[in-house]
Amino acid sequence: MVETQGGEPGDGAAEVLDRPLPEGVRRRVVQIVSDGFGGLTVGELPAQLRQYARFAPNRRTKFAGNAMAAAVESDTLFRQRIGEKFREAQPELSGALDSGSPPPAADPLDVAAAAYVLRPAGWVKLVTAAGEEAQRADAERAGEESRAELERLTAELAAAREQIRTETERLRAELDAAKRESDALHRKLRAALSDVKRGEAALRKAQGELEAARAEGQAQVSAAESETRRLKARLGEAEAALEATRRAAREGRSVEDMRVRLLLDTVLDAAQGLRRELALPPVSVRPAETVDAVEPGRMTPKDIAARALSEHDPAILDQLLALPQAHLVVDGYNVTKTGYPQMPLEKQRLRLLGQLSQLAAQTGAEVTCVFDGAELAAPVLLAPPRGVRVLFSKPGVTADELIRQLVRAEPPGRPVIVASTDREVADGVARAGARPVASAVLLRRLSRG
Repeated sequence: MVETQGGEPGDGAAEVLDRPLPEGVRRRVVQIVSDGFGGLTVGELPAQLRQYARFAPNRRTKFAGNAMAAAVESDTLFRQRIGEKFREAQPELSGALDSGSPPPAADPLDVAAAAYVLRPAGWVKLVTAAGEEAQRADAERAGEESRAELERLTAELAAAREQIRTETERLRAELDAAKRESDALHRKLRAALSDVKRGEAALRKAQGELEAARAEGQAQVSAAESETRRLKARLGEAEAALEATRRAAREGRSVEDMRVRLLLDTVLDAAQGLRRELALPPVSVRPAETVDAVEPGRMTPKDIAARALSEHDPAILDQLLALPQAHLVVDGYNVTKTGYPQMPLEKQRLRLLGQLSQLAAQTGAEVTCVFDGAELAAPVLLAPPRGVRVLFSKPGVTADELIRQLVRAEPPGRPVIVASTDREVADGVARAGARPVASAVLLRRLSRG
């Protein structure tokens, strides 16, 4: 930061700083500006600093430090206003600087920062002296740090040497132990090789015994095959004898069957003759006529449709939609997750709505499709297809409750059909007077096109 602003002769403003502000002085200047910042109105601030007017002092120093330093350097009026605020906050230091005798006990950085803002006569010397003092302090501090670092490194080197010596002794001890262990392993290896040779001899002996056992087993197998052929021959003879016995038994049974049939014919002829002798009239009442049921003439069209079709037949949905002013309410996600759950939700909605649009065009019925919108992060951008009303439930309201509201909103007597597999939904709409059908029924009807 280099001061280039001129001013009235003799007031110190005409003096020019020929080098950048020392960093310590610059930080104190920014702090002075930040402290006086809050006492100024927005109109008194430079345009580039007005956005920081509401910042806390710490945040202002952090985020607007460079901007405040540039403003106090380039804007004389702003620097004078900050100087006035500093005079009010530090009257003793300000008076001492104006009189040309700064307090000897004051921090040189504070004195230099105040002189930079107030611009008394000789302020450049104060800033330069503070910079040189700061450099000397930094050099002394760096020298002390270097000496401390050297002492630390010397201590670490001694410790490292001691650690290396200890580690070397430990490694030598481990090497001796490893040599002893290696000798022991060599001895074990020689013993193991001897065991392997003995094992190979035992293996050759076992292989010879195995070959002998195989030969003996082969002989036993041959004997067993011979015995099997002999037993098969005896089994054939036994089967032939059994077949002859069965044939004789069948011939004997035929005689018995003939006798039973003759007795049965005799009984039937006797029964026919008894009926003719008694002149019995034919039976006028059949067992089926004793069963209590509704006669065809007394059944309503709704009863006929319900009894004629299965609850899972899609034709029943056609009959319900053919009723005057029918209204079909669809539990959207319940139907799509029943029919094609592997698809993304967006594609599930588009596929179902396209099929419902075709169904509405074919039947002329009113169709409303309800989706659960409680977990949507944003509104769904969707153009409802022709003939289908698309509704999403509000936050905090489930699609099931929205379906029950739609059913309760209909006048009594209007045919309302609700497509859902949810048992709670089906029971609720049934109590409200609607007709529930399973989602699978609607899917089969939609698949017909």
